[in-house]
Amino acid sequence: MANVNIKLVKSVIGSLPKQRKTVEALGLSKVGQVVEKPDNAQIRGMIERVKHLVEVVEA
Repeated sequence: MANVNIKLVKSVIGSLPKQRKTVEALGLSKVGQVVEKPDNAQIRGMIERVKHLVEVVEA
């Protein structure tokens, strides 16, 4: 199965608590941090919820 690289490009300061928890659940904590996750529907849904805070690079 393919993976996606997710990079946090904007701070979660000022975002909604639900969005903060989604970013944390993706494994991101610092701006500029990159994590690799499996490319599945659950991860894509989480990315969609915080698409204004993260950047996706197909791996």
